[in-house]
Amino acid sequence: MAELPCPSCGAPVPVRSAALPYVTCAYCQTLIRRHGEGLEAIGKSAVLPFDVSPIQLGTTGSFGPVRFSVAGRVRWGWNDGSWNEWLLDCSDGHQRWLAEAMGSYMLTQEHPELLRRSELAPFAAGGSVARGTSLTLDAEEFEASDIKTARCLGSEGDLPRPTPAGAEMLSIDFRGTNGGAISLQRDSDGASAWIGAALELSQLSPKNLRQLDGWSIPADLR
Repeated sequence: MAELPCPSCGAPVPVRSAALPYVTCAYCQTLIRRHGEGLEAIGKSAVLPFDVSPIQLGTTGSFGPVRFSVAGRVRWGWNDGSWNEWLLDCSDGHQRWLAEAMGSYMLTQEHPELLRRSELAPFAAGGSVARGTSLTLDAEEFEASDIKTARCLGSEGDLPRPTPAGAEMLSIDFRGTNGGAISLQRDSDGASAWIGAALELSQLSPKNLRQLDGWSIPADLR
């Protein structure tokens, strides 16, 4: 893995994916933008609060024929809790996010065409959608069940966009009748739509999990 010196503190900054233009220095929390072989400091992230996730940067796994490596993380919080968004650098060239909250996981991939759906027109136009809004996608019924404004609590690793501490995001989650999920998000870069599904961590055949004090990695995750 290539490394470049942090423009703020000089510490080595791993380059996990050349396709991801932003990285957070693990030593001084400087947000960095890559320009070819150069690095530019553009701000500060916060020190990530402690959590008990077994996932870490460099965790690998697979789903179907696709292999992945965890390249980055953003932690989001709101009044009633927080969750992790792990960025997966995938062998098929697509970026996916693995959301993690209280031991539950959801794998999502961006689908910008969803924003053209008439049911989501208010969100695409800069507004929101009402809780209970429903839509049908591939014969599955989805309903908007959770709407909240979250703020960034910190980040680490390589990321596709800057994540300064305190940055806000409107998040709208739809739950499907067959286990599917749709996530709508809006931040300073605009609106995006994601399709995914809930799963168990073991379904991703993860390797290089983080060892936690008082917790042994289950046999089905080794």
